Amino acid sequence: MSVRRLAEPQVQPASFAFSKANAAAAKKWIAKYPKGRQQSAIIPLLMLAQEQEGWVTKASIESICDMLDMPYIRGLEVATFYTQFQLKPVGTRAHVQVCGTTPCMLRGAGELMDVCRSRIHHDQLELNESGTLSWEEVECQGACVNAPMVMIFKDTYEDLTPERLAEIIDEFEAGRGDSVPTGPQVDRFFSAPITGFSSLADEKAVLKTTRDKEAKAAAKAAKAAAEVPPSNAARAVTDAVETSKAVKSPSPVRVDAKAEKAAPRPSLEDKNRPAGIARPAVVDDLKLISGVGPKNEGILHDLGIFTFAQVASWKKAERAWVDAYLNFHGRIEREDWVKQAKALAKGGVAEYIRVFGKKPV
Repeated sequence: MSVRRLAEPQVQPASFAFSKANAAAAKKWIAKYPKGRQQSAIIPLLMLAQEQEGWVTKASIESICDMLDMPYIRGLEVATFYTQFQLKPVGTRAHVQVCGTTPCMLRGAGELMDVCRSRIHHDQLELNESGTLSWEEVECQGACVNAPMVMIFKDTYEDLTPERLAEIIDEFEAGRGDSVPTGPQVDRFFSAPITGFSSLADEKAVLKTTRDKEAKAAAKAAKAAAEVPPSNAARAVTDAVETSKAVKSPSPVRVDAKAEKAAPRPSLEDKNRPAGIARPAVVDDLKLISGVGPKNEGILHDLGIFTFAQVASWKKAERAWVDAYLNFHGRIEREDWVKQAKALAKGGVAEYIRVFGKKPV
């Protein structure tokens, strides 16, 4: 790590004092630590000073050390060790920290640094002519999956191109930095896969509120089962079990599982049945689609379904027909056969791995 020193004496202010709001914040930080351990507040207090002044001055270090009854050398050690502290004036509108660690460098961090050299200053930690901008290369900032990225003060800007970074720098230079959206600069949700979610696309299923609603609905169904005539009781209890296995009927009735499985298949003449084709010379291995085993592959063949492209083209009504024909109870939608089939049709197993991050099972 390079040697870090305080700024030259001629740029150092003569004194430092926290603003009223920051003085109150400093007291709260100090109070978080037990008696005799107040010096542990050195880092948050230095951060408060940096946010107030724009950088950590010699006077601010000494003032904070006085507050914490701490030798000046200890405060200097902390300020010069942690690179989050700026030891000389930085841009008043933006200080751009470009991540130069391997993932970002492989994704174009070098080009981002070239933008900083051309738009701000050729050298790191040097101000532009108006004193509003500065930049430096730093180590990992924790958003490797969204590489390359930069941090401007406390905010990160990810999935950058040189052109996008130039636009962001121009916005900050014009005093419109607050209008720039933080995080990914492409159509990505935080750190989700660039191709979109492949699992848990809807978090409602795992929320406590959802589980509570299901439990209440199951309890209501169980109560209704105890009140209906015996001929309807079995069906009511079955509904309760399907809603939530965790709720037990106050008057349990044995469910005829065989009768439930014997639900009639939809008609082969139904208009929603997917169109079949004659068996081609080469058929796709439909078992690569999660949820299709040898038996179901045979049924699909009987229906004239032999290729991934056919499955990928199914509309909602066609998927519902096949789901009912296989007695799958919504499995085709849950496992997203269409998306799986599209990936396999486009590029086989390699494309499947690229889209879903794993091999077909």
